[in-house]
Amino acid sequence: MNKKEGNNSRGGSKPNSSRSNSNKPKPAMQKRAQGPKKVKPAVKAAEEEAAQKLKKQNQAPKRQKAADEIRLNKFISNSGACSRRDADIYIQSGNVKVNGVPVTEMGYLVKLTDVINFDGAILTPEKKEYILLNKPKNFTTALDEGQEFRNVLELVRGSTTAKIAPIGRMDKNTTGLLLFTNDTDMIRKFTLPSQKSSKIYQVSLDKNLKFEDLEKISKGLVLDGHRVFVEEVSYIDGEAKSEVGLKLRSSNVKVVRAIFENFDYDVLRIDRVSFAGLTKKNLPRGNWRMLTEQEIINLKNV
Repeated sequence: MNKKEGNNSRGGSKPNSSRSNSNKPKPAMQKRAQGPKKVKPAVKAAEEEAAQKLKKQNQAPKRQKAADEIRLNKFISNSGACSRRDADIYIQSGNVKVNGVPVTEMGYLVKLTDVINFDGAILTPEKKEYILLNKPKNFTTALDEGQEFRNVLELVRGSTTAKIAPIGRMDKNTTGLLLFTNDTDMIRKFTLPSQKSSKIYQVSLDKNLKFEDLEKISKGLVLDGHRVFVEEVSYIDGEAKSEVGLKLRSSNVKVVRAIFENFDYDVLRIDRVSFAGLTKKNLPRGNWRMLTEQEIINLKNV
């Protein structure tokens, strides 16, 4: 009995102790949690201020807004380098310099006379324009043929205020696709002898092209000491054998004429039906249209 009582007393002491412990007041956790909340805004503000100071170290000094200033992202967009949204990404990443100073500030204002370096290239403020014309007869790209024949620029007048120029030359008898742009890099690209874009011409001759001459042309030939590579030459289905299709890389129409004159054929008409992947689809003779963004990308990737 004593043992049992002893056991009961020992067993009974534990619940009493646990109940007494449970009645103890809990620590004020809420007060301890409130401390950091009061500190966080101050810490965050200090961190933001430090980050802002570091950011301003790489920024060009601000100027008062003038009437001839525009936002930097708009300047980049107008130059044709990319969209305004993409320009903001380049600016934030530090890839844009104004007068040699990196600028990462959104909404930064620049003048048209400022030197803008975009990802390593100097930009011009004028927006790049690309206009495709289906040229008719009796218009020429030359400026020295007097008043008898009108200049092709008359056909695209009103399309843009930019100072555009045709890529390559066309005489009065040549018709078909002619590309205009103010992008000097693209003009240079498509007029170089080493350029790789293909053009397709439909050539009308004064007589049927002999099959042996067609084979000779297909192998290429030398004109004025320069090798001319012909990608493809063929008769046009459903037409007389005086109608010939010619595919080559040169944008100089004089080369097309010289190829057939080298074999004693007179060229009556030349019609460029394809230029670097662009076609005359839905573009009537004498009409023009702006290139799409995808077409511009394709031309730049040729």
